[in-house]
Amino acid sequence: MKKNRNSIPRASKKEIFGWSMFDFANQAYTLLIITVIFPVLFTTVIVGDSDQDYSLGNLLWSVALSASYFLVVLSGPVFGAIMDYSALKKRFLFYSYLLTVFSTALLYFVEPGLVVRGVILIIISNFAYAIGENFIASFLPSLGPPGDLGKISGFGWALGYAGGLFSAGFVILFLGEPVLENFDNIRWVGPWAALFFLLAAIPTFVWVKEPGARKSLPAGETYFSVGFKRLGETMRMVQQFRDLLIFLISVFFAMAGIYIVISFAFIYGDQVVRWDESVRVLMFVIVQITAAAGAFTFGFIQDKAGAKRTYIFTLGLWFISVLGIWAVADITEFVNRMFSQEFEMQYVFLFIGIFAGLSLGSSQSASRALVGIFTPEEKSAEFFGFWGLSNKIAGVFGIIGIGLLQAQFGLHMSVLFCAFLFIAAILVCLFVNETRGELTADNFIEQDPQN
Repeated sequence: MKKNRNSIPRASKKEIFGWSMFDFANQAYTLLIITVIFPVLFTTVIVGDSDQDYSLGNLLWSVALSASYFLVVLSGPVFGAIMDYSALKKRFLFYSYLLTVFSTALLYFVEPGLVVRGVILIIISNFAYAIGENFIASFLPSLGPPGDLGKISGFGWALGYAGGLFSAGFVILFLGEPVLENFDNIRWVGPWAALFFLLAAIPTFVWVKEPGARKSLPAGETYFSVGFKRLGETMRMVQQFRDLLIFLISVFFAMAGIYIVISFAFIYGDQVVRWDESVRVLMFVIVQITAAAGAFTFGFIQDKAGAKRTYIFTLGLWFISVLGIWAVADITEFVNRMFSQEFEMQYVFLFIGIFAGLSLGSSQSASRALVGIFTPEEKSAEFFGFWGLSNKIAGVFGIIGIGLLQAQFGLHMSVLFCAFLFIAAILVCLFVNETRGELTADNFIEQDPQN
């Protein structure tokens, strides 16, 4: 008889903490290499085509990220199917971790003019990091019953933002700005991110247990051939998991909007709001703190109020935040007129950042937890591979979409595209039946791959 997932014991605090430390560790890569420091260093110093407004650097950066995400799209579900069958999740996670650390450290050797070397190392390191996100998420269903997954996921995501704040703080204080004059110092951002990831993720491999049991290979089969067969089996039974499928479509729209905000919020601050450097740094700190608070708090709310309801609420917060970003000038004028004050637009934008931060942490955590609720433990790595696939395709779609729109209508008006994406995500999610999706996962019985 199949064991009810509600009877799965909650993992020990030490194991949950070990799992969450991977989120803490990999945020150094996310923020320093993909978001805050190395993108600027690559486009303005490594490529440095200032005469063309850095258009070549921006293009090559987009190509490198898109190529790495495309590799994740191709490999994520297959690797997941292999891991579920072989019970080698920790080994796959360890390999992706080592590859991320090694290739990130090598960014030290990317000097001005060595563009091809930089592109290759970004493709390798971001692929390893992004596929590792899928791998670590696949452990979530084994850490407790569905009713606990919200707060477990939220704790991990909150700890991740704390890790990002700490790792980025070190760079701001000791390595300085990503400019040519400071290149000898700032080139250490790669080795620092690699060292932070290397050390901070050790508790994951010490305390997290390998879930599931390894199955013996049928005669004449390899793990790759079995993985493809399992993937084919999943595709044939996709209608059975229709609530997960519908939810992944909602995730696609939501993550497209989130990727746009992550990629362009600080550019918007520079070009539209025209904030001071001190306000830019303060915005970074506020977003990290509020994102951690949102992920942690809404994790508990989710387990009480329901995952779908919480997820939709966080998307509503996103919609309001995006409208606030778009209308920040009008809001500033209204507030000044209402209270007879002279607030600067950049400080009103900073206040809107609080809502954006709360939305950022809570929505991503709720998304990961809801996939865990809809996922049979026997197919956790495979299904989280599909979750990663939806995320990465969304990133490419969102960034290309905003790029085309801003070229035509300007960045200010193009922000409304994000609002549309979040509304689309909400509308699609309304068709998700959380109870039915959880029962489907509870009642799933895996077929023997030898048949």
